Amino acid sequence: MLTVFDDKYFMKQAIQEARKALEQGEVPIGAVIVSQNRIIAKAYNQTELLNDVTAHAEMLAITSATSFLGNKYLNDCTIYITLEPCTMCGGALFWSKIGRVVFGATDEKKGFMCHGKEILHPKTKIELGLMMVECEALLDEFFAAKR
Repeated sequence: MLTVFDDKYFMKQAIQEARKALEQGEVPIGAVIVSQNRIIAKAYNQTELLNDVTAHAEMLAITSATSFLGNKYLNDCTIYITLEPCTMCGGALFWSKIGRVVFGATDEKKGFMCHGKEILHPKTKIELGLMMVECEALLDEFFAAKR
């Protein structure tokens, strides 16, 4: 059965969040967390706005989702992120026991995969490369403007 709410739909929502970051001069990374085919949290990078190095899209989305659920664990949730999480965010995803991580662009220098998939909880499923071209285009636009 075809549903409107598929991985691509949710990644498009994460891309919309990344565009908000881009408009505010932040590194354009967006994240949404989904539970039972429903977005329960969405966020974008706000490190400049909040003057906080931990204000990554993933961290803000995790905080919002756990607050919404009233539970520190996100076992039955999926997070969609436009860029591969860094080690800090990977650690937070580990502790949240998130069920699934889906990201678009890879980060060969600072992404958690540099340290191996073991950084995430053993039961967490990982999928990468969803809408990679669109996710990379936002990053390219941001960094081209900085040069």
